[in-house]
Amino acid sequence: MGTREVLVVGAGPTGLMLACELALGGAAVTVLEERTSTPNITRAFAVHARTLELLDGRGLVDELIARGVPVHDVAPPGGRTLDLRELPTQFGMVLIVPQSGTEHVLEERAAQLGVTVRRGAEVVGLQQDDDGVTVELAGGDSLRADYVVGCDGAHSAVRELLGIDFVGKQYATHILLADVRLAEQPTETLFGRTSADGVVLFVPFGDGWFRAIAWDRSREQAPLDEPVTLDEMRGAFNRIAGEDFGMSDMRWSSRFLSERRQARHYRSGRVFLAGDAAHVHSPLGGQGMNTGLGDAINLGWKLAAAVRGQAPPWLLDSYERERHPVGERVLQMTDAFNQIVLGSPVTRRLRALVLATVLRIPRTRRFVAELLSGIGIAYPHARGEDWLVGRRMADVKCGNTRLYELLRAGKFVLVTAAPVDVAGCDVVQAIDNRPELPDAVLVRPDGYVAWASERLPRSSDVRAAIAHWTRA
Repeated sequence: MGTREVLVVGAGPTGLMLACELALGGAAVTVLEERTSTPNITRAFAVHARTLELLDGRGLVDELIARGVPVHDVAPPGGRTLDLRELPTQFGMVLIVPQSGTEHVLEERAAQLGVTVRRGAEVVGLQQDDDGVTVELAGGDSLRADYVVGCDGAHSAVRELLGIDFVGKQYATHILLADVRLAEQPTETLFGRTSADGVVLFVPFGDGWFRAIAWDRSREQAPLDEPVTLDEMRGAFNRIAGEDFGMSDMRWSSRFLSERRQARHYRSGRVFLAGDAAHVHSPLGGQGMNTGLGDAINLGWKLAAAVRGQAPPWLLDSYERERHPVGERVLQMTDAFNQIVLGSPVTRRLRALVLATVLRIPRTRRFVAELLSGIGIAYPHARGEDWLVGRRMADVKCGNTRLYELLRAGKFVLVTAAPVDVAGCDVVQAIDNRPELPDAVLVRPDGYVAWASERLPRSSDVRAAIAHWTRA
């Protein structure tokens, strides 16, 4: 029973992203995956602007964009169209890319970083003490690690073994999924319609196949194990949208009930939860995979620092403090979307009217766009800290490069208006004297601001700020 530094349970997008972050930070990591092979099933398909920025900060975004279809205009349920090109980012879009494509990009990076993925490894037991965690696998094997992270989905074995409550509810309306071809393509890149009977969507994969999605109120009583037929999907689209665009050649389908649930805690001792193991919600808004990747990028550098012995005592606790509220807001937003399109007739009309009214206001429209895209995510900061602390750091030019290119080393980046001597500190330094920025900004490895000073600080002040985040 050899000892690993970190065991990640689950080889979906969240688990793979986390493994990459840990390896980048110098931690030895093994991924345990119950599946023996990668399934040809894609549920997640939307990659939002903030996620694209974070992937840019790891050098992965160009390959992912090459696999996807960009959508620049989206319409929240019941609301007016939002132009995502107005967002303050170079990635003003939702990128439509199959989850399998995202996983492929992350699997390749994990292999480059030396991550071991052990398939056919089902976790059936977990015990922890002051020195580490023992994970028991079906078949009798046991593994020992300093830390364990459960990224094993909505039915997480890790969460159940920890005894952490998964609080929430199940929605009543079935979601029907199918991959189909169309005789006639919709004029909108991302086609969606709502009616009293439910919601339908077509999502293009860019290779001639479309993901057909239907929330069909008339089929709520159908057994979950009843196969979805092409006629059923055609019927849902004709009834809700008035047409089915010549849907044919269904190669895969599924029927399931979505839930609105969140783990009461994201940490128990040396064990953490991330992705769907920590939160699940309605797929309206395409938030699931993005929130999971955000969890992974937030936790990865912190856990790697703990493994290196360079994390202050409070750093690992900051994961739940920062990410649990983000998950809660996503649940509230997607639940509101669900009520708009699938609630009672009175609820639907009232919520849709309110949303359509507020989206006429430019400031509110930008707020909703930043909420949907993840650009607006910010973490708490202490009283007296600069207003920028905890906020997303925008990409800026730093000499002949960009800030997000400098982040690819997985280290803190110090951006100052003039050179500051911080010899001996393990940070990447850059110069940018934009007047709208503070004279000194310390950017965390995950692209959020750790510390800032409106005036050019002394070297001792900068060293103290760096040590606050990196000293054990």
